Amino acid sequence: MRIALFAFASLCWLQAGQAQGIEEIRVGIAQHNACVLECANANKEDGPSITGDIVFASPDFLSLVLGPRPMLTASVNTAGDTSYAGAGLLWNFDFAEKWSFEPSLAYVFHDGTNNSPFPQGDPRGAAFAEENVLLGSDDLFRIGLAVNRDFGENWGLQLQYDHLSHGQILGSGRNQGLDNLGIRIYWRLP
Repeated sequence: MRIALFAFASLCWLQAGQAQGIEEIRVGIAQHNACVLECANANKEDGPSITGDIVFASPDFLSLVLGPRPMLTASVNTAGDTSYAGAGLLWNFDFAEKWSFEPSLAYVFHDGTNNSPFPQGDPRGAAFAEENVLLGSDDLFRIGLAVNRDFGENWGLQLQYDHLSHGQILGSGRNQGLDNLGIRIYWRLP
């Protein structure tokens, strides 16, 4: 329900954002809950995720913080595990001809599991925690890193990593987080 409400709000923002201008559309596939640095939870959720972003032109006032571009982001897990949708900012830094590095930060809502439904000490709770990533909060931060390669004036490929976590800021208790690795194609609108 929260993702549906967020999707509706995002569509309203997208409509209002037409004045700001959509610059890019990105679509791809990611390995959901990949083992990157901390692998204890990497076997708890499965399946690829379909990912996408809509990226807007940077408004003038954001030039004070290196001119990030606003974005809408979403990921739908094809195995029925955690999906999310949100909004955030991304920065793009060229480091070689046709290559760029892109950090991003977003605020997202998800439909995954927050906490065990069983009281602490209940043996069913341990079994539940062995099979579910416990995210601890309905809303999370999504921190992303990407490397982009332009292949034409209006399109390119992106290698994307993102990490979802409440960082003990948005929630308390369990915070196992999710890591996703993927590849996406992007189109720059003329």
